Amino acid sequence: MKKFLTILLALTLALSVFGCAAPAAAPAPAAEPAAEDPMDALIKAAQAEGELVVYGSCEEAYLAAACEHFQELYGIKVSYQRLSTGEVATKIAEEAGNPSADVWFGGTTDPYNVSAADGLLVAYEAMNASHIVDPMFRDADGYWYGIYKGILGFMVNTEELTRLGLEAPKDWDDLLNPAYKGLVSYSNPSTAGTGKLIVNTMVQMKGEEAAMEYFKALDPSIIQYTKSGSGPSKMVGPGEIVIGIGFLHDGVKQILDGYDNIALIAPASGTSFEVGATAIFKGCKHENASKLWIEYALSPECVNLAKTAESYQFLVIDNAEQPKEAAEFGLDTAKLIDYDFEAAKENTTRLVEEYFTYVNGDDRFKTE
Repeated sequence: MKKFLTILLALTLALSVFGCAAPAAAPAPAAEPAAEDPMDALIKAAQAEGELVVYGSCEEAYLAAACEHFQELYGIKVSYQRLSTGEVATKIAEEAGNPSADVWFGGTTDPYNVSAADGLLVAYEAMNASHIVDPMFRDADGYWYGIYKGILGFMVNTEELTRLGLEAPKDWDDLLNPAYKGLVSYSNPSTAGTGKLIVNTMVQMKGEEAAMEYFKALDPSIIQYTKSGSGPSKMVGPGEIVIGIGFLHDGVKQILDGYDNIALIAPASGTSFEVGATAIFKGCKHENASKLWIEYALSPECVNLAKTAESYQFLVIDNAEQPKEAAEFGLDTAKLIDYDFEAAKENTTRLVEEYFTYVNGDDRFKTE
């Protein structure tokens, strides 16, 4: 009996101990996999597509450098073609949503705005757009993003002016001097974004009717309307023309190439500026590679190539290195008008059509 009580007591104590023991801890839940970085995901999707086709309206050297570096960075095959902004706008309009290229790179935004209004560009909210220094340098809906700013002005051949006994023009109205007949060139507004910007600039500075009369009066001074905006800059140094109207950074390039007979002039009463842009074509074949291009175009990896590729525009993102050449030539001191991009977006097509009713250039509207 005593032995039985001893066993019973032992069992009771054991049950008591096990009954008071803490329950076993539940196994920890499996850790959630880390969310993939959106840029990494975009890169992978772009690499899966493997190709990209670029139409470029900046200078050929910059276009080539940007495309080749993109291919090196991401292993995506890049094909590219250099066309003026007007040529690109016409081409994608004819292709009507089935474009032969994926993205547009460089060239002033007036043709971009026309293409956006015609439903030919795709809106994309770029991650790297946070580095754009001012809202004016992007489309509010994401149809295009600015990558650089260029100042509109005059490039003059100082040797030819001296030989002819002429003073350099200081302002827009000076170009109407009869002594300049056959000495001036600027780009054709039907093919070049620079030409469209010149039209919009004069309209915004003078009013529409006065601007059209101005172009009519200026026409006798024009020896050639070039296909591209940079065309006149290339003609000044060799003396093919005496005065070229265009972007002053194109003149910087010519000076640095050895033409020390070129002077750069920012019009005294004010001038406008281009926003060189990039955008995605609606209906592009490589959507993810196109989005990756936009991110790349808004990065120092791309825009810092400009100054090494003969392009000396001011950059419009805050983490890039400004080309010192633009400041050294005084381009940052130009008096700029408050250019109305929205008015240009709404009116460019109509104003260019009106321009040609005033200016009958006939066969002088030819390419360089």
